Amino acid sequence: MKSSELRYHSTTGEWVLISPKRIQRPNDFGAPSIKRKISSKKNCPFENPQKNGNEIPHFWFPENKPIEKWEIQVLPNKYPTLTHRHLSCAVSSKHGIYDVVSGVGHHDILITRDHYKNYKDLSDKMASGVLMALAKRYKELSVDKCVAYVSMFQNFGPNAGASVSHPHYQIIALPVVPNSVSRSISYSKKYHQKYHRCIHCDIIKQELKEKSRIVYNQNGVVAFVPFAAKEPYQVNIFPKTHLPYFEDSNVSILADISLALKSVLKSISKNLKDPDYNFYIHTAPVLNKKNFYHYHWHLEIVPKSNISAGFEMGTGVEINPVFPEEAAKLLKI
Repeated sequence: MKSSELRYHSTTGEWVLISPKRIQRPNDFGAPSIKRKISSKKNCPFENPQKNGNEIPHFWFPENKPIEKWEIQVLPNKYPTLTHRHLSCAVSSKHGIYDVVSGVGHHDILITRDHYKNYKDLSDKMASGVLMALAKRYKELSVDKCVAYVSMFQNFGPNAGASVSHPHYQIIALPVVPNSVSRSISYSKKYHQKYHRCIHCDIIKQELKEKSRIVYNQNGVVAFVPFAAKEPYQVNIFPKTHLPYFEDSNVSILADISLALKSVLKSISKNLKDPDYNFYIHTAPVLNKKNFYHYHWHLEIVPKSNISAGFEMGTGVEINPVFPEEAAKLLKI
């Protein structure tokens, strides 16, 4: 068995401990602490969102049809983590040595019509439509001067934080830029200042050259297990074209990304006993947008299995029991 390694995450400045002696066999992966159940359509709040007390959508697809014919709709979350106030931004204040910012922002959800079809099961057209709808809402939120960063993600299954089984996605617009995002932006900027190149573009080149961590490589998209993956079977999906902002991707790029996302999720489901997972989009901040030309947006998928314990919480060093190269072999498409 290969010895443990500490690997440096070059885009975040974090160390990851790859420790195969703690390895989980693929057949044991993702044993859920909470069993995933599909709720009945009868009691589902997303079967008829407006009838169940949700607001009128910001928009829906197909756009040229009445709302009763919706296939995708984007609407305010009925139970938002942040509150939107017209003409009023978040207010900063001091409490002694502590800083506080009021929770002003946006919290939306994107719902797909079919109660039983998660992203991997959608038609190619619908899967691409989900990303196009996210990009459309991102553009709408980016003109709000009160917004600093927009987070887009899916929680699938109760172990990944989903409280409703009907497939849905979330969009949270924050009045601050999260520290993890700022750190990633900072490393990207420093690399560009030193080498006059995008760090993620160079990572893509190295991954394509080495091939050992590649999971998917078609058209304008590549997916791979990161060299210093913090979680077992984590996969990152990149457009090969350098783009700082997700919402600036054209229809062709989004279609290619959606095919890659579907393919990787199918492989994860097939090879890892259909685990719960999170996927989220890493994109540059909305605030001072012109400053982030050096960044490269991408999507990250994390199947749920690891539980951070005392070592991880005390040091910030995650333990991954699966070497990325071995993970890629299993998931390769």
